[in-house]
Amino acid sequence: MAKNKFHDGPGPSQRQLRVGELIRRTLSEVLARGDVHDPDLNRLSITVGEVRTSPDLKIATAYVLPLGGKGQDDVVSLLARNKSELRRIVGKKCGLKFAPDLRFQIDETYDRMDETRRIFDQDAVRRDLDS
Repeated sequence: MAKNKFHDGPGPSQRQLRVGELIRRTLSEVLARGDVHDPDLNRLSITVGEVRTSPDLKIATAYVLPLGGKGQDDVVSLLARNKSELRRIVGKKCGLKFAPDLRFQIDETYDRMDETRRIFDQDAVRRDLDS
Protein backbone atom coordinates (compact mmCIF):
# COMPACT_ATOMS: atom_id res chain seq x y z
CA MET A 1 0.00 0.00 0.00
CA ALA A 2 1.42 3.38 -1.00
CA LYS A 3 1.75 6.22 1.49
CA ASN A 4 -0.03 9.49 0.92
CA LYS A 5 2.10 12.08 -0.85
CA PHE A 6 0.79 14.87 1.35
CA HIS A 7 0.26 15.01 5.07
CA ASP A 8 -3.47 15.09 5.85
CA GLY A 9 -3.22 15.51 9.63
CA PRO A 10 -4.16 18.58 11.65
CA GLY A 11 -0.61 19.92 11.92
CA PRO A 12 2.70 19.96 10.10
CA SER A 13 4.55 16.72 9.50
CA GLN A 14 7.88 15.91 11.13
CA ARG A 15 9.61 16.61 7.83
CA GLN A 16 7.99 20.05 7.55
CA LEU A 17 9.07 20.88 11.11
CA ARG A 18 12.61 19.63 10.53
CA VAL A 19 13.08 21.53 7.26
CA GLY A 20 11.46 24.66 8.72
CA GLU A 21 13.88 24.66 11.65
CA LEU A 22 16.84 24.09 9.32
CA ILE A 23 15.78 27.06 7.17
CA ARG A 24 15.20 29.20 10.30
CA ARG A 25 18.70 28.53 11.60
CA THR A 26 20.24 29.19 8.21
CA LEU A 27 18.34 32.45 7.72
CA SER A 28 19.24 33.61 11.23
CA GLU A 29 22.90 32.87 10.62
CA VAL A 30 22.94 34.59 7.22
CA LEU A 31 21.19 37.70 8.51
CA ALA A 32 23.37 37.89 11.64
CA ARG A 33 26.61 37.60 9.67
CA GLY A 34 25.49 40.02 6.97
CA ASP A 35 26.08 37.67 4.04
CA VAL A 36 23.54 39.53 1.88
CA HIS A 37 24.87 42.17 -0.49
CA ASP A 38 22.43 44.85 0.68
CA PRO A 39 23.85 47.44 3.10
CA ASP A 40 20.34 48.51 4.18
CA LEU A 41 19.51 44.97 5.25
CA ASN A 42 22.90 44.38 6.91
CA ARG A 43 22.40 47.43 9.16
CA LEU A 44 19.39 45.81 10.82
CA SER A 45 19.33 43.14 13.48
CA ILE A 46 16.54 40.73 12.56
CA THR A 47 15.12 37.86 14.60
CA VAL A 48 13.73 34.87 12.72
CA GLY A 49 11.19 33.41 15.14
CA GLU A 50 9.77 30.59 13.06
CA VAL A 51 9.68 29.19 9.53
CA ARG A 52 6.66 27.25 8.33
CA THR A 53 6.82 25.21 5.17
CA SER A 54 4.08 24.03 2.85
CA PRO A 55 3.42 20.26 2.74
CA ASP A 56 5.41 19.93 -0.51
CA LEU A 57 8.27 22.05 0.95
CA LYS A 58 8.15 24.44 -2.02
CA ILE A 59 7.10 27.50 0.01
CA ALA A 60 8.67 28.62 3.28
CA THR A 61 7.14 31.47 5.26
CA ALA A 62 9.59 33.11 7.68
CA TYR A 63 8.19 35.05 10.61
CA VAL A 64 10.64 37.85 11.35
CA LEU A 65 10.90 40.79 13.73
CA PRO A 66 13.47 43.58 13.82
CA LEU A 67 15.28 44.15 17.10
CA GLY A 68 13.23 46.57 19.16
CA GLY A 69 10.20 46.09 16.92
CA LYS A 70 10.73 49.36 15.03
CA GLY A 71 10.61 49.53 11.24
CA GLN A 72 8.64 46.33 10.73
CA ASP A 73 7.31 47.29 7.31
CA ASP A 74 10.80 48.22 6.14
CA VAL A 75 12.19 44.85 7.23
CA VAL A 76 9.61 42.86 5.27
CA SER A 77 10.18 44.96 2.13
CA LEU A 78 13.98 44.69 2.43
CA LEU A 79 13.79 40.93 2.86
CA ALA A 80 11.37 40.63 -0.07
CA ARG A 81 13.73 42.72 -2.20
CA ASN A 82 16.59 40.32 -1.41
CA LYS A 83 14.45 37.18 -1.60
CA SER A 84 16.27 35.62 -4.56
CA GLU A 85 19.70 35.99 -2.97
CA LEU A 86 18.44 34.61 0.35
CA ARG A 87 16.79 31.71 -1.47
CA ARG A 88 20.04 30.88 -3.26
CA ILE A 89 22.02 30.99 0.01
CA VAL A 90 19.45 28.87 1.88
CA GLY A 91 19.37 26.30 -0.93
CA LYS A 92 23.13 26.03 -0.95
CA LYS A 93 23.65 25.86 2.83
CA CYS A 94 20.70 23.60 3.66
CA GLY A 95 21.47 21.02 0.98
CA LEU A 96 17.84 20.70 -0.04
CA LYS A 97 16.88 19.22 -3.39
CA PHE A 98 14.80 22.31 -4.18
CA ALA A 99 15.24 25.70 -2.58
CA PRO A 100 11.83 26.83 -1.33
CA ASP A 101 10.23 30.11 -2.34
CA LEU A 102 10.75 32.41 0.65
CA ARG A 103 7.99 34.62 2.00
CA PHE A 104 8.32 36.96 4.94
CA GLN A 105 5.79 38.08 7.54
CA ILE A 106 6.03 39.98 10.81
CA ASP A 107 6.16 37.68 13.84
CA GLU A 108 3.32 38.66 16.16
CA THR A 109 4.00 35.95 18.75
CA TYR A 110 5.65 38.34 21.20
CA ASP A 111 2.75 40.80 20.99
CA ARG A 112 0.30 37.99 21.72
CA MET A 113 2.37 36.84 24.71
CA ASP A 114 2.41 40.37 26.14
CA GLU A 115 -1.35 40.65 25.69
CA THR A 116 -1.87 37.27 27.40
CA ARG A 117 0.29 38.36 30.35
CA ARG A 118 -1.66 41.61 30.61
CA ILE A 119 -4.94 39.70 30.70
CA PHE A 120 -3.70 37.30 33.39
CA ASP A 121 -2.56 40.26 35.51
CA GLN A 122 -6.10 41.70 35.71
CA ASP A 123 -7.76 41.39 39.12
CA ALA A 124 -10.95 39.81 37.72
CA VAL A 125 -8.99 37.09 35.95
CA ARG A 126 -6.85 36.38 39.02
CA ARG A 127 -9.99 36.07 41.12
CA ASP A 128 -11.41 33.55 38.62
CA LEU A 129 -8.17 31.56 38.52
CA ASP A 130 -7.94 31.35 42.31
CA SER A 131 -11.48 30.00 42.66
